[in-house]
Formats: sequence, structure tokens, C-alpha cells
Amino acid sequence: MTDFDAIYVEDLTEEVNSLTEEPIVVRGIGEITIFGLSNRFNTEFPSQLISKIAPEEFSATLSRVNAILKKNLPINIKWLCFGCCCCLCSLGLSMWPVICLSKRTQSQINKLLDWENNNLYHKLGLHFSLKRMNCDNNTNSMLEYVLLLEFLPKIAIYRPD
Repeated sequence: MTDFDAIYVEDLTEEVNSLTEEPIVVRGIGEITIFGLSNRFNTEFPSQLISKIAPEEFSATLSRVNAILKKNLPINIKWLCFGCCCCLCSLGLSMWPVICLSKRTQSQINKLLDWENNNLYHKLGLHFSLKRMNCDNNTNSMLEYVLLLEFLPKIAIYRPD
């Protein structure tokens, strides 16, 4: 006999995962990479975003990210050269400025992407983030930072009339 007063909870995670599309990965295309962060990201408009966002808005976001990288990279390179030269004398402590500057660059990019998400991308059902992923081939254990554009799941909202 069935219990009519019982409440059954359905697991909707599989349905939500099947509705979301694969995220778009924007990889670095620069010539220089410091601690996995490339000096430039690809601004080419992916075909999966057609009719979801204007190409001008997408390229403007990537241009802002590239501007942050262009501004911070020369300082990071100078400190990296200094750190490598003095590494043996300082027992590795001379590398700390490079690590701190790299983390500051990542923080600036994350703040920019948060602002972009709040003002544009979340309204369109998208989410931009800076993620650390394995390089192209899976046999390599090297990591790189990529820009990940994820599609947010669409939630149906019930509005009684």
C-alpha cells in the first residue's frame, strides 16, 4: 500500500547537467607564460556563442583581460629574471616577489571578470572565470590558466497569475 502523505525528493542533478552545454575554453596564445598565466588570450569569437552574445562584447572583455596582462607582464619578467639570478644566494626567497605579482595579476583578472559577469554575462546566462587546467595533452602534468565561459542552467520560475 502506498503512503499518500509521504514526500519523495527527486534527484534533478542529472537533468540539470544534461540541459547545460559544454563550457567554452579560451586558451592563452601568447609567447610568454609565467607560472601558467599566458601574456595574451585568444580573442577569436567561438561559434558556440552565436546568438547568445555580440562578438563585440566578447572581444571587448578579452581585450580588457589582455590589457591587464600587457600592463603587468613586463614587471613580472623583470622580477623573474632578478629572482633567477639571486635564487642561489637567497635560498629561493628572491622568487617570492614574482609569485606575489602573479597572484596579484590573477586577482585583477578575477575582479574584472566578476564585474563583467555581474553587469553583462549573468544576464545572458553565461559565466566567465579564470581556471587552472591541464595543458592540451593529457599525458602532460603541466597546468595553465584558461578563461572558461560556462553556460548557466535555465531555471523555470513559476509566477501565478
